[in-house]
Amino acid sequence: MALGRHKKERQRDFWVATADLPRSEGHVFYRKLNELLRDAGFDPFVETLCEPYYHDTQGRPSIPPGVYFRMLVVGYFEGIGSQRGIAWRCADSLSLREFLGLSLTEDTPDHSSLTRVRDRLPLEVHAAVFQFVLQVAEAQGVLKQGKAIAVDATTLEANAAMKSIVRRDTGEDWRAYIKRLMQEAGEITEEEEPTADEIARFDRKRKDKKVSNREWRSETDPDSRITKMKDGRTHLAYKAEHAVDLESELILAAPIYHANEGDSDTIGPTISEAQDHLIAADSEADIKEAVADKGYHKNETLGELEFTEGLRTYVVEPKQNHRRNWKDKPEEQRQAVANNRRRIRGKRGRALQRQRSEKVERSFAHVCETGGSRRTWLSGIDKVRKRYLMSAMAHNLGTIMRSLFGMGTARSQQAEGDLAAAPYFVLLNVMGLRQRMLPLRNRFSRVPLDQPTATSVLALAI
Repeated sequence: MALGRHKKERQRDFWVATADLPRSEGHVFYRKLNELLRDAGFDPFVETLCEPYYHDTQGRPSIPPGVYFRMLVVGYFEGIGSQRGIAWRCADSLSLREFLGLSLTEDTPDHSSLTRVRDRLPLEVHAAVFQFVLQVAEAQGVLKQGKAIAVDATTLEANAAMKSIVRRDTGEDWRAYIKRLMQEAGEITEEEEPTADEIARFDRKRKDKKVSNREWRSETDPDSRITKMKDGRTHLAYKAEHAVDLESELILAAPIYHANEGDSDTIGPTISEAQDHLIAADSEADIKEAVADKGYHKNETLGELEFTEGLRTYVVEPKQNHRRNWKDKPEEQRQAVANNRRRIRGKRGRALQRQRSEKVERSFAHVCETGGSRRTWLSGIDKVRKRYLMSAMAHNLGTIMRSLFGMGTARSQQAEGDLAAAPYFVLLNVMGLRQRMLPLRNRFSRVPLDQPTATSVLALAI
């Protein structure tokens, strides 16, 4: 065989037959996912849903809505958070082109096209697509009762830096604010301009350096809030909350709130949104029990959930150093707290808390970490809500795929391949060990060891 050499200059072909174009058989996961969406009537549904937001005859045709939503699904399964990264990945992969239904002669949508479509379609359209996937889960038997749900929250890093914050009262940025403090302390005069080192030195020495959302805001993303992240850093962020069905692990609601909103204030709207999604999906599931950690424990919240919403609560109660005083509190709140305490101490309450800590945290790991949604690349809470809801929808699609075909992501095939290859490597190691033992002789019988057979090696490997 002759050595092939790389050509420095290649003359482009003037005409290429369609049969000569490179083709991809497609990834088995995306092929199965396309079959699932096609059987459910996904493309006709989203085209009918988005039709009122486009003109009938004027303008050039937009990218199909099915392609737009599929590209957001690709972002979740490939772990890509930015739209530029999603557009590049779809243009680079033949299997993803097959998933989107685009040939090699067609251009994949640009990231700016995704932006225009997202801005054109309201949040209600994205919510309807999310509900459609829940309806598919109901039809496939994945979503059954939906009796017990678990609620928990996490923080998402906003697309804004702490350097961009300004004061709400004066509009000063951080440098101008420190300069004014230096003038008030007599460090410099009004005519002097401090250097960056002098500002940093003065900022380190002063005592009151806490920033508050009541006094500061971000100019680049006014909807973001200053908060403490999970890793201890102070950053501008949003709050994402999940309502997860403990039986199927489907996300029933994934709203985005301002990061400074308390957990006890948002659990009610989150559960209501989850119930609304089930009703819109024509699901027979009915939420009866709500499970949460101690951050959601509040007298008013427990009373509202039990006596207004009709839910049985399993909320962990924080430790108290003194007895509660119920003199000025309504009787409903006292009864709700007592009922919740009795339930969480029972066998079912402990079991539900174990499931909550496992399954809700798993949903955050899938959506935020491997799904690429821990950091937002959009500004504005409405845009973040649309993008994050589609990541939760893709998570539900992965749950359905895992239930039907045993694979929840495209990358799970790699793990299965490693698992399938493990017995082969064990077989090689055992055969090598037997081969090294052949020259040895039994100390007593002096009988040489037999040559290893495939059956004996496989038995020893097992």
